[in-house]
Amino acid sequence: MYLEIVSPEATLFAGEVTSVTVPGVNGEFQMLNNHAPIVSLLQAGEVKIQGNLAISENFEKRFSKDSNGRTILRINSGTVEMKNNKIIVLAD
Repeated sequence: MYLEIVSPEATLFAGEVTSVTVPGVNGEFQMLNNHAPIVSLLQAGEVKIQGNLAISENFEKRFSKDSNGRTILRINSGTVEMKNNKIIVLAD
């Protein structure tokens, strides 16, 4: 599935991933391939991404890795939309 992470400054990441976990306002949830369409508000927390990510050098410092090998992006708030195997995260 395709993930795009957009901040007010720039597109931080765009590419294929295997799973994405986000901090929804009603709790953390994970999206996998063929997930049902969803739109949700996000609260402060971590966006956890599984897959082989090629992150631009300009934004590498914003991302980290956890002990499970997932790529982590800390956010303050945002919105996520999942539809037709495409996830768009609008993050602050």
